[in-house]
Amino acid sequence: MPTYDLRNIKTGEEISHLCTIAEKEAMIASGEWEQFHSRMPADVTHTGNIINRTSGDWRDLMKKIKKESGGNTGLSAEKKRKHGFVDNTVKT
Repeated sequence: MPTYDLRNIKTGEEISHLCTIAEKEAMIASGEWEQFHSRMPADVTHTGNIINRTSGDWRDLMKKIKKESGGNTGLSAEKKRKHGFVDNTVKT
């Protein structure tokens, strides 16, 4: 169940109440309580490329996976060469 920040309209008492949405709505509908937001969540921002911020080991692993992925990529032989894939398809 979520926690809601509620304020008593008459007394100004502020509580964090663990209840269902229905219970919260009933408290607000009674006219004694109002919902308020006591703390705002921090903004999450992102700049740059995630790959550039990863460790060298992770990048090496990604290169190995790319190199060894081979024939099941669905790419033509030309595109595999262009993007650095090894063409290890089984020829029958």
